[in-house]
Amino acid sequence: MDRLGRRAKELRDYRAAFHAAHFAMAVVDREGFVVSGNDALADLIGTTAAELTGLVAADLVDLASDARTWHAYREVLRGRQARLRCTRRLKHPDGHSLWAQITVSPMPGTATVLLALADISARRELQAQLRHLQMYDAVTRLPNRTLFFERLTTALESAADEDGGGTGRIGLCYLDLDGFKAVNDTLGHRIGDRLLAEAAARLTRCADQVAYDRWQHGHPAPLVARLGGDEFALLVEDSTGTEQLADLAESVLKTLQEPFDLAGHRLSVSASIGVVERRAAGTTATHLMQAADTTLYWAKADGKARWTLFDPERNAHRMTRQALSSTLRPAVDRGEFALEYQPLVGLDDGAVRGVEALVRWHHPQFGTLTPNRFITLAEEDGSIVQLGRWVLRTACAQARRWQLDHPTAPPLFVSVNVAVRQVWDSDLVADVASILAETGLDPSLLQLELTESAVMGSSGRPLRALKALSDMGVRIAIDDFGTGYSNLAYLSRLPVSVLKLDGSFVRGFQYPDDDPTHTNPADATIVEAMVHLAHRLGLTVTAECVETALQADRLRAIGCDTGQGWHYSRAVPPDRISQLLREAAEARPSR
Repeated sequence: MDRLGRRAKELRDYRAAFHAAHFAMAVVDREGFVVSGNDALADLIGTTAAELTGLVAADLVDLASDARTWHAYREVLRGRQARLRCTRRLKHPDGHSLWAQITVSPMPGTATVLLALADISARRELQAQLRHLQMYDAVTRLPNRTLFFERLTTALESAADEDGGGTGRIGLCYLDLDGFKAVNDTLGHRIGDRLLAEAAARLTRCADQVAYDRWQHGHPAPLVARLGGDEFALLVEDSTGTEQLADLAESVLKTLQEPFDLAGHRLSVSASIGVVERRAAGTTATHLMQAADTTLYWAKADGKARWTLFDPERNAHRMTRQALSSTLRPAVDRGEFALEYQPLVGLDDGAVRGVEALVRWHHPQFGTLTPNRFITLAEEDGSIVQLGRWVLRTACAQARRWQLDHPTAPPLFVSVNVAVRQVWDSDLVADVASILAETGLDPSLLQLELTESAVMGSSGRPLRALKALSDMGVRIAIDDFGTGYSNLAYLSRLPVSVLKLDGSFVRGFQYPDDDPTHTNPADATIVEAMVHLAHRLGLTVTAECVETALQADRLRAIGCDTGQGWHYSRAVPPDRISQLLREAAEARPSR
């Protein structure tokens, strides 16, 4: 067989293979017209192979539907691009749709290109099923956390587009079910899952109630999603303000408060809801969820079964609290704390008998902070042990220094506040003994103050610690007495030597317009009774928050021993106490 014969045979074989192939193909000329199409392609798009010839190939497979694909296709036809691959959804004449992967590539040695189609409908359907499993919660059939964040990110981008025609705002109700854990723990996960599914159905109905009105105004319906556990979210795109979100939250509360009848169990749960509504511009999904999570925490902390609206000022306070908490421990090592001292004055003669050490935090960012800003944080994270040890050592060293610098003045005792956690988490007795030995301060010149709630009911280790300290010669004082148990009978069994009356009683001695007839007789009677009973038990009494001379006179008249407050002095630096000691020494008559 000669060369031309072999060439003709190859061409016939090629054409036979082309038309017999199960892979849908067409030969397209450089102008974009079909030169020849095989039966597989004809069957795929619902025509015959003969009818394919002369048709515009791009129209057959919808290549002109977007500018980018159309440009790439034209570049392949002109020989400027090696290949085009894309996916198209095609409609068969009988009505069903199919997904096809389309490849267009030049045919070597010819002025044509090969257009090939692969039916990927089954693969796309499998991908859709897998995506559904990935994006939807199996228990509630709601969008899950992954799909929620996908939608949230898209919603934020769309709302932030000023030309999008929407409100430019976004809203979120973030909730969990109060009492769900108890249901799960007592009735099992099966009932728990049914409760979640029913709660999801009710949330969906709440969203549907607002969906129609929003649809009329061109806004999408709220998205309801389960984020995990018993946490749900309702996302409102193009929200119109906080009132809209508040109404939705109130609707959710009401529908979830209705009892659930599940498998013979009548269950009652409620929800705590954090509500956030703001402009989308400048907001990220992370920031929005952080705000919602914080607000949900507020709703639970405020008593549960309620919705709470995000408050920027309250959040700023929380952020400050977190910033303080994270820097508490290293602040001691950096030397950011200092002590000031408030005099404790004898009511009978006005002489300074002692001082209370009050810690201040000179924070590099927030300035000077008083104890009410950080002591609770220190107790929560345990840094109160380290801080308390520093306060005790510094105060004892200062008291000893005053004693040595002013030998002719009566020595001052120093009163140091002790937190309950210091008693439990450290060897307080050993710490006190070590510091007294280190500083040389006599134990009788140290007074430790514990709150009434910390001392009353003490047993075990705390009681043993208090007794050991008392046996050492250290004085134990109950701070803020009268605000807690006020069990004077119990005091007789505790190693307590001093009661510090809470300032709320002393303020009852304040005379409006300096008129003594306007004093609160109930407060006066209570204080007088406590002073007399304390004296009968061998205890001395200190009145806190003494602010006027009239209060001091009244307290002196009922037998109170010492007073403390702005009437005498605010908390002052150590050098100011040194000055008071010099003045006291100079005022004493020489022998």
